[in-house]
Amino acid sequence: MIKQILRELLESINNNRGKFFGALVGFLVAVLILIIGFLKTLFIFLCTCIGYILGSKSYKKIDFREILEKILPLGGRS
Repeated sequence: MIKQILRELLESINNNRGKFFGALVGFLVAVLILIIGFLKTLFIFLCTCIGYILGSKSYKKIDFREILEKILPLGGRS
């Protein structure tokens, strides 16, 4: 009985991956907001996005200094 329920649940999750992932992310964000507050949750989200972007750039063989110079220009220095 339990094996059948778990099998059907896993099949349903497998057929609706996007919905399941979205619901899971929404749930985790809600829990974080309730536990640590909105601004801290927003900070974690922004850091995660920046890390993701920097990580994806590393696969494209882009120099880390180039990325930093685009984000934080040093003025007239080259």
